[in-house]
Amino acid sequence: MSAPKKVSIIGSGNWGSAIAKIVGNNVNHFDAFDKQVKMYVYEEVIDGQKLTEIINSQHENVKYLPGHKIPPNVVAVSDVVEATKDADILIFVVPHQFVKKLVQLMSGNIKSTAIGISLIKGVDYNEGGIQLISKVIGDALNIEISVLMGANLAPEVADEKFCETTIGCRSKEDGKLLKDLIQSHNFRVVVVDDVETVEMCGALKNVVACGAGFVDGLGLGDNTKAAVIRLGLMEMIKFAEVFYSGSKLSTFFESCGVADLITTCYGGRNRKVSEAFVRTGKSIEVLEAEMLNGQKLQGPETAVEVNNMLKARGMEDRFPLFTAIHHICVGEIPASQMVDCIRNHPEHMYRVGWTA
Repeated sequence: MSAPKKVSIIGSGNWGSAIAKIVGNNVNHFDAFDKQVKMYVYEEVIDGQKLTEIINSQHENVKYLPGHKIPPNVVAVSDVVEATKDADILIFVVPHQFVKKLVQLMSGNIKSTAIGISLIKGVDYNEGGIQLISKVIGDALNIEISVLMGANLAPEVADEKFCETTIGCRSKEDGKLLKDLIQSHNFRVVVVDDVETVEMCGALKNVVACGAGFVDGLGLGDNTKAAVIRLGLMEMIKFAEVFYSGSKLSTFFESCGVADLITTCYGGRNRKVSEAFVRTGKSIEVLEAEMLNGQKLQGPETAVEVNNMLKARGMEDRFPLFTAIHHICVGEIPASQMVDCIRNHPEHMYRVGWTA
């Protein structure tokens, strides 16, 4: 029998801490896993005490997930190399802006046989175009990376309210292992092999959520918001078709797709800050600092990266919602013009078989 697999969580925000609750409990119920889970924590000082010390003594992330106990077998570590060097399974759950720096530190210091799973919703952009975060991690560490995306607002997951999620994994064996590690009574997991589409859904829905927030800020009502969500879904599908050939339409109807899009457009931080952006006239950066308690927005940065890709291909007019959201976020047009930008959306053209 093989040795129990050691698990490390890289990240300790509200989502990382919510996952730590589940994983910390699950490893105690399967012989396949070592009973201790290490969690990399970016060190901060809270009321004169290190956050790692608070987590390890009080078993609570008092800054990012207050009021929820983390299992005592989850050990907070402030050095990412120390937290990950012995791990067989690496769970990545940090804002996508910090991934490159962390994997550079980890490179050459982890097991060659390790596998990873990314819960990070965002994309990276370089001269070659958009790069999925799982590829950034996998290329840097030379390991196989799966992904987890779904309608999973962290506070509700921490409250153990019923929800679903989607794991994208190429290996059936790894998929079963990861499902055992992450699924709980109220956190139900579906495993699919369409990894790129699962991850792309997780990134693009944050862009659409910004549009939903603009609608709320303008007071345009539920009908307009529903239209933005529908058009956003269609642009997500089209984007995957154009840039990730082989994507499966069925994946958009898993939790990572339409379900995550809906919950993010009604309850996520990108929607919340985007609404405030319209109502207050403050910048996205100022509102992020004021409203998110140190957490980071993904939508506006992803919108920039998506727009870079569309502009390079001369395709902005085929994605008018994504394009308008980007221009609003960077202050090039007012939010009040968003509806005008999508009034003649390509999705409003006549379908095949219909005539004017």
